[in-house]
Amino acid sequence: MTTEPSRAPPVSDGVVLGVVAAYAAAFVAFGLVVQSPAEAFRGLGAILTTRDALLTDYFGVGGIGGGCVSAGLLTLAAVLVYWRAGTQMTGAAVACLFLVLGFGLFGKNLLNVWPIVAGVALFARFRGEAFRAHLNTAFFGAALAPIFSEILFSTTLAPATGLPLALATGLAVGFILPPAAAHLFRTHGGYSLYNMGFTAGVVGTLVVAMYKAFSYVPDPVFIWTKGSNGLLSAFLGLVFASMVALGWGFDRGVPRRLAIILKAPGRSPTDFIALAGFGATLANMGLAGAVGVAYVLATGGDLNGPSIGAILTIVGFAAFGKHPRNVAPIMIGVFLGALSRSASPADPSLTLAALFGTSLAPIAGRFGFGWGIAAGFIHASAALTVGPLHAGLNLYNNGFAAGIVAAVLVPVILALRAGLGYRDVEAAE
Repeated sequence: MTTEPSRAPPVSDGVVLGVVAAYAAAFVAFGLVVQSPAEAFRGLGAILTTRDALLTDYFGVGGIGGGCVSAGLLTLAAVLVYWRAGTQMTGAAVACLFLVLGFGLFGKNLLNVWPIVAGVALFARFRGEAFRAHLNTAFFGAALAPIFSEILFSTTLAPATGLPLALATGLAVGFILPPAAAHLFRTHGGYSLYNMGFTAGVVGTLVVAMYKAFSYVPDPVFIWTKGSNGLLSAFLGLVFASMVALGWGFDRGVPRRLAIILKAPGRSPTDFIALAGFGATLANMGLAGAVGVAYVLATGGDLNGPSIGAILTIVGFAAFGKHPRNVAPIMIGVFLGALSRSASPADPSLTLAALFGTSLAPIAGRFGFGWGIAAGFIHASAALTVGPLHAGLNLYNNGFAAGIVAAVLVPVILALRAGLGYRDVEAAE
């Protein structure tokens, strides 16, 4: 009896969690190099007490050092929670933790995520289920963390009233997210990878509607920094190159197993760690991140908290559905969508649409390059129009838009394919 040659070397959950923690620590270290510790921690203090609605670039609030220290420490705290809970480190868990790292640069911080996490924990207790089974939902659900900061820091309420109201709202939001996310997944059928973005958009819209009913409308926020592309691209280049090298170190069969990942459509749930092993997944994460950086630089965009957060989202979901082959068509579609309206692809909103719009990568992976471009083209318009519905309180605005695009576009694609004689499994479901 021979051992199957394609089987990837096993990697324990502790090792996977340790690798994630190491990258989070790298952000902390980078932050303390580019700013003195005193300046970085002053910046961290400013970040904790700012409003966090879209678009709040923490590099503009607390400096590059403060922003990176904030993101790294938040991710290390999340890693500790995963470790204490004994959570299995699947591709979804890796994606979730890198999302924490990415959005820790613009919207999530060490103060505002915990009420929602606690709300999900209450739901798990109510259902009599282990919290670890809902941890990904809890930290993905921190998309709505700005609601806590909005109530606490931008209203005229006294702290004695504002703090309990902010806590109660965060707990309530966290409690309803798990059942809402499970139900709304059916709407797009896994063709938008950011299911929680879609869910948070719906829930955030309801919260804002209630705000407006009581005559409170959150003020818009726009903080977007420029001028650090050289420094930040060098740092990111080292991070992503190390992922490829480390992946090779875990598994010398990375090229063969990476080919398996590149052939996968990526429809959720697709766990690349289970499919091809951690080594190949880590290499895919580095390559996908490099594609994101290349797009920003090629279009003349800016590397800052939000755009790096979007790139790290691509990196995280390169463990759970994304790879260079299925994200590229979406980016091209958004690029063409920008040109069609004579807009600059380097515009902040369109830069983020191209990067976050890769939530639609499964459409390209399943139906081909052309449909991926079409999805990106449509997303370029959708992402720019849904923001007012949730007033920037859903950090995953593009996930909300992508869920809508997938929910409408995929049935149309299936109907057209059925008319042309294709037999799709989805058509029978």
